[in-house]
Amino acid sequence: MTRQNLLLPLALLFTLAACDGGPLTAHRPDGGGPGEARLVRRFVHHDGEARGLAFTPDGRILAATGTDGRVELVRAGDGAVLRTFTHPGGASPLAISPDGTMLVTGGYDRTARIWRIADGRPVRALQGHGGTVWTLDWSPDGTRIATAGEDRLIRIWRAADGALLHTLRGHALNVWSVRFSPDSRLLASGSFDRSIRLWDVATGRPLRRLAGHDQAVVSVAFSPDGSRLASGGDDSKVRLWRVADGAPLATLTGGSEHVYAVEFSPDGRRLASGGRARSAIGTFWHQLTGLGGRGDAVRLWRPSDGGLDQVLEHNDDVMELAFSPDSRTLATAGVDGSNAIWRIQ
Repeated sequence: MTRQNLLLPLALLFTLAACDGGPLTAHRPDGGGPGEARLVRRFVHHDGEARGLAFTPDGRILAATGTDGRVELVRAGDGAVLRTFTHPGGASPLAISPDGTMLVTGGYDRTARIWRIADGRPVRALQGHGGTVWTLDWSPDGTRIATAGEDRLIRIWRAADGALLHTLRGHALNVWSVRFSPDSRLLASGSFDRSIRLWDVATGRPLRRLAGHDQAVVSVAFSPDGSRLASGGDDSKVRLWRVADGAPLATLTGGSEHVYAVEFSPDGRRLASGGRARSAIGTFWHQLTGLGGRGDAVRLWRPSDGGLDQVLEHNDDVMELAFSPDSRTLATAGVDGSNAIWRIQ
């Protein structure tokens, strides 16, 4: 077979692999029937990976970022685009202010940028990081913004004017996730160095180090009452910790090969985890033949006892999750550039 004749069938295979394989579904674990979650809308708006996700406090608008730098504000009910603007050089995380008037994005240009939601106008840039800003959060009391990333440092800024308040040092490798506690007094961070750290926000002082993950910690999240911390990482584990003393409470297994995102529902009844849908070969085989399922990239757990309620399909690996304020809607962001909105019964 000539080189040209060989390339033609390969091109056909990759064309077929790029096709959408039909509607996404939810189902019970271990094939126990359909799940209670219902797909509302799936939309593809990003040329690269879909990354950051956040709902406005009223739950009407979903903000989404992608590695292409595009920031989109969409109507949560149907995914209709309301407004679009761009973080120069590409973006990854985002967070919305508690009053719903502004959002902040972090990017490959080593900055975090604050924008007005009403018109998409830039407010200010937070500058000082020596590498990509991989993660950020806006404190629930609205006074502070935390940013972190490739330079291994965590910075806490005053939201009102962008003044740098603290620089937190302690992680040995990239920081992948930061999250404020519900009372805004603590900050949790997860790193490629396999550790989780808790910090005092007012002073920037380290409080304790949580060790247990065997590989990078990619995501951390506080429970709504602030008593527990969830973490997920490259060791395929979702772990629960007691915040008061850092004691491990539970390890949830049987999920994705890598866990990229964890998120508690605001009512505290569910813990969602998102991660790798399947192996690269499994992904290609499903897209080519339609066999084997899309892969259970999202799992809904019961934090009360660690039980797994249902699993949600996604076209590709899921990088981020966001619950609506009423806990009845879950948004997911995928490596394939798509977002999906699910209604949770």
